Amino acid sequence: MTPSSAQKQRGTGRPRPGVVAHQRQTDSDSEHLRRVRRICLALPGSTEKLSHGEPTFFVNKKVFAMFSNNHHNDGHIAVWVPAPPGMQPLLIKENPRTYYTPPYVGVRGWIGIELENIDDEDLSAHIHEAWQMIAPKKRKV
Repeated sequence: MTPSSAQKQRGTGRPRPGVVAHQRQTDSDSEHLRRVRRICLALPGSTEKLSHGEPTFFVNKKVFAMFSNNHHNDGHIAVWVPAPPGMQPLLIKENPRTYYTPPYVGVRGWIGIELENIDDEDLSAHIHEAWQMIAPKKRKV
């Protein structure tokens, strides 16, 4: 394949020869996304759109949660959310099976939450807290 034809094929949406397409989502992964979506979209003013290839949840055009489906083959089926100042290291130390420092946003205090290891009540609490941190004051509940 010549460089010019490779460049042309990038924008077609079809995988290039020799490039493995995204892994097919399993039923378990889909169930985790449904959990995250149900919790996030129940919050006032929340919307969802794809960002960086993953479902991402916004309030007033600001991100408060990002679904992560084995991002760059990291092995995590998770949600990334902002945490209050100082909470990230405490959560990770307390339960490293459930919490981790996600790439890109971890340096800003966000946490990765392993969805297999958290119940709906605790997951909802984390997502609601993240939404509260990001939502404008007039929307907060």
